[in-house]
Amino acid sequence: MPFHQAIRTVAVVAVATTLAIAHSSAVAKKKSAIRQVRIEEPLDNITYGQREDVMRFGADLALRHGLDSAWVQAALAESRLTANVIKYILPPPAGTAKNWAAYRARFVEPKRVNAGVAFWAANEAWLRLAEDRYGVPPEIIVGIVGVETLYGQHMGTFRVIDALATLAFDFPASRRDRSAFFRDELEEFFVLCHQQGLDPLTVKGSYAGAIGLPQFMPSSINRHAVDFDGDGHIDLNASSADVIGSVANFLAHAGWQRGLPTHFEVAAPVDTSDRAALLGPDILPLFSPQEFIDRGAALGPEAMATESKLALVELQNGDAAPSYVAGTTNFYAVTRYNWSSYYAMAVIALGEAVKLRR
Repeated sequence: MPFHQAIRTVAVVAVATTLAIAHSSAVAKKKSAIRQVRIEEPLDNITYGQREDVMRFGADLALRHGLDSAWVQAALAESRLTANVIKYILPPPAGTAKNWAAYRARFVEPKRVNAGVAFWAANEAWLRLAEDRYGVPPEIIVGIVGVETLYGQHMGTFRVIDALATLAFDFPASRRDRSAFFRDELEEFFVLCHQQGLDPLTVKGSYAGAIGLPQFMPSSINRHAVDFDGDGHIDLNASSADVIGSVANFLAHAGWQRGLPTHFEVAAPVDTSDRAALLGPDILPLFSPQEFIDRGAALGPEAMATESKLALVELQNGDAAPSYVAGTTNFYAVTRYNWSSYYAMAVIALGEAVKLRR
């Protein structure tokens, strides 16, 4: 088994499950109380071994993937409802204005740029190989790793099993329910631990369960992570080569096109209805350059010559006028990493700043 003391923890599961069945009414009341409790109250001492639904989930996922159900349930029995996970997943206060200039300044700043220069210098050969193999230029990979974790300096201190279990089984009611997504990721996490021989109780990551320098969710590791250095093991915490190859592979599967810019400069239509029509699909690139022109937008010669579909991307600047770019399919590929135009532009801007500094 990937972690020791399995016999002891299996016993805990058995006891916890028996108690849960014997006192199902009390458990239901406790579950309801957990969902209503103020975030400041100490929830971190509540383990999921008390929850019959969680134990049943563990048994079912073990059956689906041919895993040892005792191993899965023993780990779930020691996972904990974590208050800070719920706190951090909550949306910003209502009325908080988006501000691209402020968002950009968080990531394109001297410390991060200098760290990016060092990361690029130390891994230039791997970055070149990734571009040759996947078509993704170094500045995009460097931008993603820098925005995600400051090149490994901030990879998260939460136990991944706690983060995923909390969001899978006690997702806050004040947000659009994404508990099904996190249940899937928790399942993928056990598959990952089984395949790589990891102890599910020791893997650390973000409050949302993302892992390593590139902050891959477990499903992304299972689908897109690669052993780029060929040492027989995928390591997104310590192998920069594996990180670089995995990010490039992810983007390639997201539709990255070799040699295509991420975006073009654009003057948005003055007419509000034309502008609204182009903004309607959000970051989905659905319009041809000619359709941009027909709607009153202005594009340069390079944009007019592209074969990529385009999206009109609006970046709000608080009380100031918004900024606009024409995003290509490569811009959209970056947003597959994080569904946010602000995130994608921060990645692009940081990567370009590091490239210029070099």
